[in-house]
Amino acid sequence: MTPEQIKAALGSGLLSFPVTHFDKDGRFAPESYKAHVEWLAGYKAPVLFAAGGTGEFFSLKPDEIPGIVAAAKEVAGETAIVSGCGYGTEMAVDIARSVERVGADGILLLPHYLIDAPQEGLYAHVKKICQSVGIGVMVYNRDNSVLQADTLARLKMGDRLMYLGGMPTAELFAEAYLGAGFTTYSSAVFNFVPGLANEFYAALRSGDRATCERILNDFFYPFMAIRNRAKGYAVSAVKAGVRLQGFDAGPVRSPLKDLTGAEVEMLDALIGSHKRKA
Repeated sequence: MTPEQIKAALGSGLLSFPVTHFDKDGRFAPESYKAHVEWLAGYKAPVLFAAGGTGEFFSLKPDEIPGIVAAAKEVAGETAIVSGCGYGTEMAVDIARSVERVGADGILLLPHYLIDAPQEGLYAHVKKICQSVGIGVMVYNRDNSVLQADTLARLKMGDRLMYLGGMPTAELFAEAYLGAGFTTYSSAVFNFVPGLANEFYAALRSGDRATCERILNDFFYPFMAIRNRAKGYAVSAVKAGVRLQGFDAGPVRSPLKDLTGAEVEMLDALIGSHKRKA
């Protein structure tokens, strides 16, 4: 896709970050991953983010990322695939080029590293990565990598700038964001209850507040209670949900930890009260 085409896809509907599947030895498990991505691509999500935040980008070796992206592209059909990218500038350039070679439709540039950087440094960082590839670049504004409005204005071309919501369990904030004019966000729970995630998104966009409130009360608030039981559960709870839906996604990688047995039972009961995998 051209940058303009990926921009249009990103703004056209619900987005999600598939978890990365690992085998019992902690290695990437392509067949299970492809089965999961193919299932997700059958639902309404115009873009999926391979090796992104929920995909444990921070725990992946740079040379693992192209294989994950290639696996997603193999089964995604018409669904666009955006790859995670990040670290220091030179490493990010290498990752960006490697995923472009295997067919990524764009990259999501995650925060660089531990040290804060001035706006001029962030400008040079993002500009060099953008100039290294021909695909679209999304900048993840977070923590030590927050680009101010004037810095973004210097980087953007024409009307290609758009804003996407990407907070953990974004549905909790979706109505407020929509009121501010932001129509699109990424849904982590789309990983394991894609039908429910789409139902909520459709109700939100149509102004069906009663349905939104019902789903928030019945599913998202209880899910948030599980997610908030330990740091890192924004990823671990999602991966547990994928396993409960029958996909052999494997464990999370260190430094994250998996849910306890009791917590998995809580999540299982919550999923069971809604539609399970088709």
